[in-house]
Amino acid sequence: MQNRRADTIAEDLEQMILTGQFNDGDRLNEIKLSEHFGVSRTPIREAFHKLSMAGLVEQIPRRGVFVRHPGPVELLSLFEYMAELEAACARLAAARITDAALAELKLANETCEAAVTSSDSDAYYRENERFHRLIYAQAGNAFLEADVRRLQKRLRPFRKMQLQLRGRLAQSMEEHHRILDALEAGDADGVAHLLRDHVAVQGEKFHHLLAGLKSVAE
Repeated sequence: MQNRRADTIAEDLEQMILTGQFNDGDRLNEIKLSEHFGVSRTPIREAFHKLSMAGLVEQIPRRGVFVRHPGPVELLSLFEYMAELEAACARLAAARITDAALAELKLANETCEAAVTSSDSDAYYRENERFHRLIYAQAGNAFLEADVRRLQKRLRPFRKMQLQLRGRLAQSMEEHHRILDALEAGDADGVAHLLRDHVAVQGEKFHHLLAGLKSVAE
């Protein structure tokens, strides 16, 4: 229960940071936040740790926790790295994925489609995470899976942000269908290319992310 509360608090703080309620460099007051959320300081500290993993705060010993907004070069580099890791997972999964996992991917896609219909980007992202994690697991490489899941957590707020771009949910859904078709066909090169493009932030998507971060900083 406490872990779930920390997750909820981390998501709320994430939104507060990304919508400009906290500025870059602001110190987060543990006591005031525990009063604001009506909890002890323990889930607040756990939430800080989650935000630190996403690169949204910096925890400095004996000084406190400070809001940190990544710059465009750092953000682009992280997405490039993530795209390459996911492409590697897809390439391996094309040869190793089970029928049961393909069925699970189809179910995840059906839930994603329902979220697109209702224009619920948060619900879409939750199921989108499951879709991607199934592919990571089917790569059959524990080291690769650990690295890509760690980076997925770090980029979570920014991947959610780009889904708010008009038309992006439907576009992402179409990309999911093509990825699933390539996995079913065992097309390693094709699915690696599709997943790389699906994850990478280029053109309009990257400009949208930068605009969002700029509005937060102003």
